[in-house]
Order: sequence, then structure tokens, then C-alpha cells
Amino acid sequence: MKTLIFPFLAFIFAVVAYFWPDMFVGFKPAITPLLMLIMLSMGITLSLEDFRQVARQKFALILGVVLQFLIMPAAAFLICLALGLEGDLLIGMMLVGTSAGGTASNVMSYLAKGDLALSVSMTLTSTLLSVVLMPFLTWLYIGQKIDVPVTNMLIDLVQITLLPLILGVILNKFLGKGVKRIEPFLPAVSIAVIVLIIAIVVALNNKRLHEVGFIVVIAVILHNGAGLFFGYVGAKIFGFSEKIARTIAIEVGMQNSGLSVALALKYFSGLSALPGAIFSIWHNISGSLLAGYWGSKTKNK
Repeated sequence: MKTLIFPFLAFIFAVVAYFWPDMFVGFKPAITPLLMLIMLSMGITLSLEDFRQVARQKFALILGVVLQFLIMPAAAFLICLALGLEGDLLIGMMLVGTSAGGTASNVMSYLAKGDLALSVSMTLTSTLLSVVLMPFLTWLYIGQKIDVPVTNMLIDLVQITLLPLILGVILNKFLGKGVKRIEPFLPAVSIAVIVLIIAIVVALNNKRLHEVGFIVVIAVILHNGAGLFFGYVGAKIFGFSEKIARTIAIEVGMQNSGLSVALALKYFSGLSALPGAIFSIWHNISGSLLAGYWGSKTKNK
């Protein structure tokens, strides 16, 4: 039940923002600082040992990260072609598809009886790689159709993700005891921040939601499902265990959609942030259900 609190709150706040948008539209300038707060919170929970763990599981890690940056951008682009999504919605879908793994995936992997250390390593590695790959892949897929500010996005990704993450690791290193005291509260902080970001995006797009909302929801469900399915199948094809396959599936399917929202609002439009906001709600619902199903199995191959 705890895993469903996040999507439940996100849904409630999204509904409130839809009917009373004036409550949230004024918070638009706060989205980037809020996202930096999430990355700082993630960094605080990481230690140098987490970086060493990356090297210990290098083969599963490499496969998982390669699948993520192959499957999710390609799936986003093909789904947009199939559903006829263009312009701002195409941009929004691609920003979600090229994002790093979401931090909530670590909780889902744990509940699914996956490999938690691998999950953390994949999230960390994909976050670091996304600083370069996110603007590059966005340009590669849609740069010829839409002017993608690659250099500016790269600079912002360093500021929004990399620097707060490094600062968090440094704080963990030198203020370890103090960090341990606040660590139990950090997931709640992240949930509250993401819920607020979702509400802001819904408020900014409430006039367009009734026109494009349904088709975007379908696109997001297909996109998330493709990541979960092909992540799992890909791991199995390469002979990895059930435990690792579950972890890779969840990591590939769950994106850092909050980051895509922040970049969409800064460089494109409120409408382009809509896929990321809907993805933030849906991937936590699907991840919770899948984690509950896998976690209920007594046998972990």
C-alpha cells in the first residue's frame, strides 16, 4: 500500500490543479530548484561504496543502461509516429524517453525482490550519462524537425543533476551521522516535490488537457510498457537471472520524468511538459503493481 501513496497523491493534486489552476501556476519558476532538491536528496543517500558497486556488476549494469538509452528513445519516437503526435507533444515524449532512470525505481526494485545494488548503480550511471546523452539523443531523433538547444540543455543538466548529486555525495562523506538522521525523511521530500511539479504542469495545461489528454495517456502507457517489457526480455535473452531481469525491467521502464518536465518548461512549452507529468503518475502506478506481483512470488530465481 505504501507504494501507492505516491501515485494517489499525484492524481489528487493533478485533479485539484486542473480545476483550480491559479493555485499552482505561480510556482512555475520553482520547478528547476525543486528538481535540484530531489537530486541533492538522492546524492545524500549515496556513498563512495555505491560507485564501487558499479564496477562489481559491470556486465548487468552495461546491458541495463544500453537497453535504457536504446529502447526508451526509440519507443517514444515510434509511438509518436504511430499516434500522430507532433510538435510540442513529440518533444515532450522524447524528453521523457531520453531521461535517466527514475529514483522511485530503486524502491520498486526492492519491493519486486530485485537486485537493489544493481538498481542504485543503474540509476546513478544513467543519471551521469544523461548529462550528455539526453540532449544528444533528443537532437538525433527530432533535431532536424525542431530546434533543440543541445548546448544549453547540456549546461542545465550539469547544473540540475550532476552538481547537486556530487554535493550530496560530499555531504554524505563528511556529515555521515547527520545525514543518517535525515535520510528517513528524504523519500517523503522527493514525493512531495514531484507531486508539486506535476500539479504545476497540469495547471499550466488545464485548457489543453481535454483536447490532448487521452491520446497522451495512451502514449505514456505504451511507452512505459515497452520499457518494462523489453527491459525484462532483453535481460533474459542475455542469460541473466530472474532477479536481475526484474531490476533491469523496472530501471528501463521508469524514467526521471521530473527532469524532462523541467527542461520542457524552460526550453519549449507547457504542453511539451505534459507527457512527463503524466508519465510521473503512471509509471509509479505500473511500477507499484508490477513490484507487488513480483514481490508476492515466494520463489526468486
